[in-house]
Amino acid sequence: MTPLFLTFEGPEGAGKSTQLRRLAARLEELGIAHTLTREPGGTPLGTRVREVLLDPALDIDALPEFLLYSASRAQLVREVLRPALSRGEVVLCDRYADSSLAYQGAGRGLDPTLLRLLTAEVTGGLTPNLTVLLDLDPVLGLSRAAERGQPDRLEQADLAFHGRVRRGFLDLAAGEPGRFLVLDATRDEAEVSAAIWAAVGERLATRTG
Repeated sequence: MTPLFLTFEGPEGAGKSTQLRRLAARLEELGIAHTLTREPGGTPLGTRVREVLLDPALDIDALPEFLLYSASRAQLVREVLRPALSRGEVVLCDRYADSSLAYQGAGRGLDPTLLRLLTAEVTGGLTPNLTVLLDLDPVLGLSRAAERGQPDRLEQADLAFHGRVRRGFLDLAAGEPGRFLVLDATRDEAEVSAAIWAAVGERLATRTG
């Protein structure tokens, strides 16, 4: 089997985790080998870094924030992503490098050229075959996120920041329309899932054809 690397992106509260679980369940039903992971996280180091990055009690400047994400990402690529892809699996990842370009680039104002260069170094140039972008107005997204409980450090950022992040994601998608599938996250959950499966199914057919 040719490996397939799928990532899910979007602003806070867009429903990425729900759609990832739905897709993983569909793959499981079909007996398709897959790995489900996330970042930051997915490894012991990534889990510790995640705790730091989302801690609302910490004040982290933009560059150290990006470097922490990059450390977690490098470890995930080495320990999880590349090994699973080398086995020919479908890899599903909740966030990846596009999040840094949206959050630390568009959101925090870091130089996107620098972010791309460092990201290419830490990932060895590993790029998703398909990125599902669940688009959502940040007002609604933050409201949804608040229903989950105490907001984390990123969720506590102001609305202007989250607006820039959303625009950053949409700009990334416009720049690579062949890789991104942009979906309205206010649509019915089952409709969104069906649209995702249609795109994934096409790539699975190519993968096995």
